[in-house]
Amino acid sequence: MSTVLSDTALIFGRYARLTLRSKMQMLFGVLMPLLYLLFFGPLLTRMPLASEGSSWQVLVPGLLLQLALFGASFCGFALILEKQYGVVERMRVTPVSRLALVLGRVLRDTALLTSQSVLLVLAALVMGLRAPLGGILIGFAFVAVTAVALSSFSYTLAMKAAAPQEFGPVVNAATMPTMLLSGLMLPMALAPGWLDVLSRFMPLRYLVDGVRAAYVGDYTAAPLLYGALVAAGLAVLAAAVCTRAFRRAAA
Repeated sequence: MSTVLSDTALIFGRYARLTLRSKMQMLFGVLMPLLYLLFFGPLLTRMPLASEGSSWQVLVPGLLLQLALFGASFCGFALILEKQYGVVERMRVTPVSRLALVLGRVLRDTALLTSQSVLLVLAALVMGLRAPLGGILIGFAFVAVTAVALSSFSYTLAMKAAAPQEFGPVVNAATMPTMLLSGLMLPMALAPGWLDVLSRFMPLRYLVDGVRAAYVGDYTAAPLLYGALVAAGLAVLAAAVCTRAFRRAAA
């Protein structure tokens, strides 16, 4: 275990330093949710989007999960480039733990997306968001766990893709329906019955509903419990699948 932790810290440090050198990468990922916040949020301020809480308490949780969805899902692009340049192959022949090769990358992505979510919430507070501190912190935790799950799935796909041209269309085909059917922008309670039923097959919907419950201070609500269970299950499953993909590629 100590070897895995030290190897993970080593891999995390390498990719964290690369990220810190790229200011554009740190800021660009939060740009789209910020644009939604600035230009879409004011349109909803007088609309009754939920039975409790303001429109900001509905929109901001969705934007946080949108940040995690798109930011983590496209992490695999960098891995494909590393494969093409032989970086991954050289890492695999070292004695570094295969689990650490996954965790180091995933933790870097999680730290980046969580820091971007802090910037998003700070901007939302300036624009009028009012939410309990506990709910805000729970939202950050959901972003982190979602980032672990989706970046792991992204790396798994990247290990199987031969080129970015194969990777991009698959990710787009998965993320767009997920965004539309998870109620990121508007709660699915406003949707027709058939669409609401269809959205329940999207795991991200339960995470969004959980964060929205936390943002109104309803910490004992069923949506928060379901969201936490789904998020944890996705993270464990994704990490296991991604580690297996790295090990099989090294065989």
